[in-house]
Amino acid sequence: MEIQAIELIELKAVIRFYAEITADLRRKGINQWDRFYPNRFIVKSDIIKGHLFGLSTDKKIIGAVAVDTNESKKYRELKWEDEDGKPLMIHRLAVHPDYQGKGYGKQLLQFAEDYSLRNGFSSIRLDVFSLNSGAVKMYEQAGYQERGMIRFPFRSAPYKCFEKIV
Repeated sequence: MEIQAIELIELKAVIRFYAEITADLRRKGINQWDRFYPNRFIVKSDIIKGHLFGLSTDKKIIGAVAVDTNESKKYRELKWEDEDGKPLMIHRLAVHPDYQGKGYGKQLLQFAEDYSLRNGFSSIRLDVFSLNSGAVKMYEQAGYQERGMIRFPFRSAPYKCFEKIV
């Protein structure tokens, strides 16, 4: 399967994709996303700007990742190794529950790393809900270094921030 830019015609499918993942996370007691995030406005903006990429099978989106330079203001509180470079941000990396455990998350992460190299970025930064142990483990195993924790409003636990020099 090839990772490709998601098109605006796929907006409803992407919204459904994130809603199904959010429901699955909540069933597992991981309350990182809700009906406010990720929302259709954020997803539509990602698509229009060409920042949302996905994996599909049988016309169904099974994985997605957004990559851009939109860094949370909360990141300023942290000590990053790449202080003077050009960091790329990873947002909303997710795999549909029916397709988890098959390496698709790692494939999306590798895509983001390759994208960063092709486009002259010096590092990758991201944050992940600290109670999402599967996601935390994936980033750690891929060589991402924890740089600290931040909190977002209305979230029950902090988010771990990771960085990888590319």
